[in-house]
Amino acid sequence: MKIAFIGLGNMGAPMALNLHKAGHQVAAFDLSDEACQRLGNEGVRIADSASNVVRGVEVVISMLPASQHVEALYLGNGLGHGQAGLLRQLPAGTLVIDCSTIAATSARKVADAAAKLQIACVDAPVSGGTGGAIAGTLTFMVGGVTRDLERARPLLETMGQNIFHAGEAGAGQTAKICNNMLLGILMIGTSEALALGVANGLDAKVLSEIMRRSSGGNWALEKYNPLPGVMENTPASRGYAGGFGTDLMLKDLGLAQENASAVRAATPLGGLARSLYAAHSLAGSGALDFSSVIRLLQGK
Repeated sequence: MKIAFIGLGNMGAPMALNLHKAGHQVAAFDLSDEACQRLGNEGVRIADSASNVVRGVEVVISMLPASQHVEALYLGNGLGHGQAGLLRQLPAGTLVIDCSTIAATSARKVADAAAKLQIACVDAPVSGGTGGAIAGTLTFMVGGVTRDLERARPLLETMGQNIFHAGEAGAGQTAKICNNMLLGILMIGTSEALALGVANGLDAKVLSEIMRRSSGGNWALEKYNPLPGVMENTPASRGYAGGFGTDLMLKDLGLAQENASAVRAATPLGGLARSLYAAHSLAGSGALDFSSVIRLLQGK
């Protein structure tokens, strides 16, 4: 298929590369010249603008940082003399798959605008981290109508292993913020327990294995240990570089709290997790992987 991929960060770049390796005609764009060059070196065609990257494609996939970026890309910046939204540059029948993690209200806004232009649109945020993006084992949580999901499915299956239809437009985003709120809470709890054990002289690897195989077992212990040297190829063992940034986790926890307030849901641990990640970010760790929150708990 002819695909435009917009957003070549830690997640987007390997997702686009997997589509390219699967034989699809992928054109890509990012505001970062460095990100474009890295993917271009892998043989992916790089365009010089979002408008040019979508010319002649059947599918547009985006992986952007936040709601405002997705709305600006597809709907425009709202100023009469400003940038026009990408949706109006796409022919009817184009499929849009937004894999960003954004507010459900923003996802619905984009989907509603797309429907008026006879453009298929699904929100399909992901879980699985950079490792899952590279390996093509991501989980997609999809919001939108069934027929649009079925059009997207072959591409999603190239980039991931698990595809869930969460419901109508925006439902994928709601599922994602629930998942990431729990992830943030679990990482803090795991970090707190490990920091306590290490402070008492326990070996980090031994303690991690004990908890992994006991009732405290969770994804952070299984795949993403926050202590350096416990697991190879985790951000913690690379100086907390790469991975899923603290500021991105803070953004997602903020989305969860906004949603909880709107529906009057009680999320006290989610609120506390957001406060701790905010403190961690303010301490200068916003660009580090979110597992670096263990440093905050260790007073480093």
